[in-house]
Amino acid sequence: MFPQRRMRRSRSKNIQPLLREITVSKTDLIAPLFIDETITAPLPIASMPGQFRYPVSGIATVASELWKRGIRAILIFGIPKAKDPCGCSAYDPEGVVQQAVRRVKAEVREMVVITDVCACEYTDHGHCGIIGETRCGPDLLNDPSLELMNKIAISHAENGADIVAPSCMLDGMVGSIRAALDDAGFEEVLIMSYSTKFASALYGPFREAADSGFAFGDRTTYQIHPGNSREALLESQMDADEGADILMVKPAGFYLDILAEIATLGLPVAAFQVSGEYSMIKCAAERGWIREKETVLESLTSIKRAGAELIITYFAGDVAGWLDEEQ
Repeated sequence: MFPQRRMRRSRSKNIQPLLREITVSKTDLIAPLFIDETITAPLPIASMPGQFRYPVSGIATVASELWKRGIRAILIFGIPKAKDPCGCSAYDPEGVVQQAVRRVKAEVREMVVITDVCACEYTDHGHCGIIGETRCGPDLLNDPSLELMNKIAISHAENGADIVAPSCMLDGMVGSIRAALDDAGFEEVLIMSYSTKFASALYGPFREAADSGFAFGDRTTYQIHPGNSREALLESQMDADEGADILMVKPAGFYLDILAEIATLGLPVAAFQVSGEYSMIKCAAERGWIREKETVLESLTSIKRAGAELIITYFAGDVAGWLDEEQ
């Protein structure tokens, strides 16, 4: 005798789509893009097959193609031609990100442009702000670095950014940037805070892509240890209290438990499927060990199921095409 409920009834091929609880859509996706001020043609990123650094002159075309595929938001990372200890080019009105934002907005006005607010790509030491001596040796100085982030955020807003995304994990960064933006007349610009950013081993390919490796030490004094879940939740709660509009968990796939907790705070949550996650899937698929499309869609579904409204993923353009195929 079978029980009255047969679960397989709801799994027939024609019924499955009607009862699917979680689906990934194009409007869930944000495409990260690397803009390099020193190049004139797309440059392949060896550790991230299928990804490129784009020249400033070509970013509008890339954004337009993504828009045509149905991607409605991009996250811009800049690689400048000049670096210094203070990351001054990060807030240069003619800096790489500033130029890129203007070009994208001129070509695709409706595209939501998000900018990474940090200094690691712009400093010659590769850390996310101002370095000074502490009792434990040279390290990131919190409050002087906040002033730098304020300048960067305002500069991005002045050139048309819709959302600024501080990624430096400084204490008080959201409150400081919110006050600075408001004082400068940019009350409508959103803050998507990297509120729970772990000191992960999965950022390696990104450091090649963005030329942001650090010259000494590491970033464990301002990013969260992978074992600390209470600290992760507290960081996001504090950023919410300081005025963040969107919270972020980075990386995504290894931290779905954290993502689910942060989703209970009541703000929209973004998850960043980082470079290492991308490269692991891509390389395994190239060797024939897994099926790329199915694996990517499963990973993104899992991220959304855990509570993310937005997913930053290097697969965004590919996923848009795959979703079209399923229509």
